[in-house]
Amino acid sequence: MLALSNALIAELPTGAVPATRSPPPATRRRPSGADLDRGRMTAASPRRPETIAVTAGRPTAAPGEPLNVPLVLASNFRAGTPDAPVTEYSRDGGTATWHALEAAVGALEGGIAAAFASGMGAATALLDLVPVGARVVVPTDSYSGVRALLFDGAALGRWNVDQVDITDTAATVAAVAGAGSDSSGRPADLLWLESPTNPLIDVADLTALCRAGREAGALVVVDNTFATPLGQQPLTLGADLVLHSATKFIGGHSDLLTGIAVAASRDMAARLVRRRQLAGATPGALEAFLALRGLRTLPVRLARAQESAGVLAARLLEHPAVERVRYPGLADDPGHALAAQQMNGFGAMLSFEVSGAAAADAVCRALRVVTNATSLGGVESTIERRAKLAGQEHIPPGLLRFSVGVEHVEDLWDDLSAALAAG
Repeated sequence: MLALSNALIAELPTGAVPATRSPPPATRRRPSGADLDRGRMTAASPRRPETIAVTAGRPTAAPGEPLNVPLVLASNFRAGTPDAPVTEYSRDGGTATWHALEAAVGALEGGIAAAFASGMGAATALLDLVPVGARVVVPTDSYSGVRALLFDGAALGRWNVDQVDITDTAATVAAVAGAGSDSSGRPADLLWLESPTNPLIDVADLTALCRAGREAGALVVVDNTFATPLGQQPLTLGADLVLHSATKFIGGHSDLLTGIAVAASRDMAARLVRRRQLAGATPGALEAFLALRGLRTLPVRLARAQESAGVLAARLLEHPAVERVRYPGLADDPGHALAAQQMNGFGAMLSFEVSGAAAADAVCRALRVVTNATSLGGVESTIERRAKLAGQEHIPPGLLRFSVGVEHVEDLWDDLSAALAAG
């Protein structure tokens, strides 16, 4: 397993949230530095990630207390006094339900987590950390929603955007240092990374690129949605900030919208919480509760899906109707060596290409077990031709993004092979 970096371990005990009897202290206090450290692991408890996913974010162990932090449905709380201030409004200080989710994800990533209403809400807060006129370097292949947000901001003069092929480490390092087409020699203020990328499943050299970002004085953000906190911890590789669309693998059941940002420093975490407070991008109570419940089973879900993804990728590679398979678990995949170095496993996402858009659409129509739907990371396998969407012009028209679920691998293969034959 990849160990969490000792450099990111806090001195305060974490992984638990306050006891939840009437009403829980975590919902009443004004947030403090200790609150922001809730998500960190401690040197006294160097547990493995699979255990952290189950144990972090629990109430204080005491007789009569529940095993799980209850669902806190409250917008406001009874007022404190000047001598004993408390959180009086949930948008300002959160609730115990949010804090439990943040504690668990923060512990897995080795940082300090803040939950948001959606992945895009978290992404917006991250971009708000840079000043007006900032220079942002982003992969050409990356989540289309984030790139749309960046392009909208660029059109309004909010920032300048340079796109890069992050599989070309040298070119990306040069762009971060100031060699981008629109940079006029100015170093980047923000380096936005994904690895593996969406949907081409490209793998970036995160250690080298995070180092380049630091040397240029740039903030480095890594969208870790595809890898999950179990498959990769970018803060240990040098990133400043990590993003998750918890809608995907963390929630794991296609029934919620939630985003999480994780910071390496207390100061950066406080800035994120401030952006959430002022923009109002707060997570729903039920969504936070469900996301944490989903996180508890992520280790077993990911293990099953990842194993099946490897089997299916190998079989697709041999199928006559498939022109290319993109999965870092394949020995001849361009990202295999890097993924083996920086990931724990190769993930449950893969893409494969057929002869063109018509053939890909025919495959989607013929599937019966795999669902033709957008999004990913659920217990059910989903597939989508991403080139049909706006802003995806760089994607081959016959590429199908495949999120492998937890169904029996032979049923998935029977469905895929029949659909490929019909297409």
